[in-house]
Amino acid sequence: MNTATRALSPSAAAAQRAGCLLFLGALVAFATFDAGSKYMITRYPPTFLNLMRYTSVALVGAFWLLRVWRGRDRGAPDTDAQARPVPTRLLVTRGLLLCTVGTCYMTALIWMPLSEATAIYFTSPLIMVALSPWLLRERVRVLQWLAVGVGFGGMLLIVRPGGELPWIGTALMVAAAIAYALFQLVTRRLAAQTPGYVQFGYATAICWIGAALPAPFFPPAATPGAGELLALLVLGMCSGIAQVLLIAAFQRVAASTLAPLNYLQLPMAVAYSTFLFDRPPDLVAAAGIALICGAGLFLALSRRPRT
Repeated sequence: MNTATRALSPSAAAAQRAGCLLFLGALVAFATFDAGSKYMITRYPPTFLNLMRYTSVALVGAFWLLRVWRGRDRGAPDTDAQARPVPTRLLVTRGLLLCTVGTCYMTALIWMPLSEATAIYFTSPLIMVALSPWLLRERVRVLQWLAVGVGFGGMLLIVRPGGELPWIGTALMVAAAIAYALFQLVTRRLAAQTPGYVQFGYATAICWIGAALPAPFFPPAATPGAGELLALLVLGMCSGIAQVLLIAAFQRVAASTLAPLNYLQLPMAVAYSTFLFDRPPDLVAAAGIALICGAGLFLALSRRPRT
């Protein structure tokens, strides 16, 4: 295929630029939420922070649903709506997996430095590739298996069994990475059969219930003032808005194009950890982060369609 054929039309190129900018905005929002959570975890229990997070996310979801309903009232076509049954079991499974991710990740931040925690979490694409032959019946090539092995080697450089990282925080972050990999696999199953706002609504409701149930048993030591309460709600909004930006980005740009950009969040996390919390990764951990990033980029680029 020649260059002229491959060239995007002006409208397609503009949509791709907009999608990439939306995706980068989502990554910044996610990194900011993670850094804010790392700071707030020293003042409030993770159950309370998750409850505030999903309350904010629910507000974002309510606004989204309101826009969908208003669009229907005006006769606007609902491009997501399809006359097919709602796969309730998969939607509930997806919500429970996301709830597990949020609970494990937030709790692990009590003990884990932000940069190392984010790096371990970013092994989820490697785990997804490792699980795909059994769960999705997809063929994984030898080079992809090699990349998975390199990425897990990078994780071992960060964790260093017997090293300084606490085992409980490490175990929780590994659990979050595994749950997120399964979450992505379920999301791929749902992508073609369920509207985005339905997935968002189910996941938000399940995560809010999952955060609300244990919250009374782990109350904060001090009631947050109005200023801190607003800050917590704004922090939760970062998470909700990031999810909406991701969906908007994927509506404009192919997932294979956006996947490599995911790894820009790792240097953001390192920067937050270094300059905000004065916890830079040491050289060995930095090498592990580089290996995970490199392996993930290889896998993301190798799955892009050839032109």
